[in-house]
Amino acid sequence: MENKYKLLLAEDDTALRDIAALFFRKNGFDVDTAINGDEACALVDKNRYDTIILDIMMPGKDGKEVCSYIRKKYDVPVIFLTALGEENDIVDGYEVGADEYVTKPYSTKLLLVKVNALIKRYHGLMTKNGRIVVDEIEIEPARRYVTVNGKEVVMAPKEYELMMYFIDNNNIALSRDKILDAVWGMDYEGYDRAVDTHVKKLRAALGKASCHIETVVKVGYMWKNYPQK
Repeated sequence: MENKYKLLLAEDDTALRDIAALFFRKNGFDVDTAINGDEACALVDKNRYDTIILDIMMPGKDGKEVCSYIRKKYDVPVIFLTALGEENDIVDGYEVGADEYVTKPYSTKLLLVKVNALIKRYHGLMTKNGRIVVDEIEIEPARRYVTVNGKEVVMAPKEYELMMYFIDNNNIALSRDKILDAVWGMDYEGYDRAVDTHVKKLRAALGKASCHIETVVKVGYMWKNYPQK
């Protein structure tokens, strides 16, 4: 990677912080670390980051407070790290502007996939007003607000995550296993037909815009960006 992406990792657990920081550095990232929310805010004041990873529960300012602070400074992808069962924190996190979340214990490889997808999204699809426009679909990631041809589309969190994963990987045939790993997590113990169930719900939510989702026989699904006819 010629131009390194700059990443901020705020995590109060020393072992987790060191392991994740080392992993991202080995994968070509320039990494700053913070042990608490106050230190993270101080680093945000001094640096411009391509992605910020925040533990929700930290000493001083928690992850949600730091995310709110970041959103007042500039637009940058924010990923929350959260313990299992902290559903209310996840919902609150999205409301203050988080783009993604990863539950602990997590796979560093999965975290890398999410970071790369967000960077690609922000550098490629994001428009100046903070929206993503894919043909007739318009998305405000900070609010998880979706419209199709100007009309609001209501979808569950998992369908939203699935849609964003498809958009980030448009024109690529994605197997059910790959989708499960990226959207549900590598420790998911369910069966791959869960993908089909949620794709069906996503198609229903998108209505005519569901034409972007194509079934790839014996593989899985592919998202194609093209204007509706």
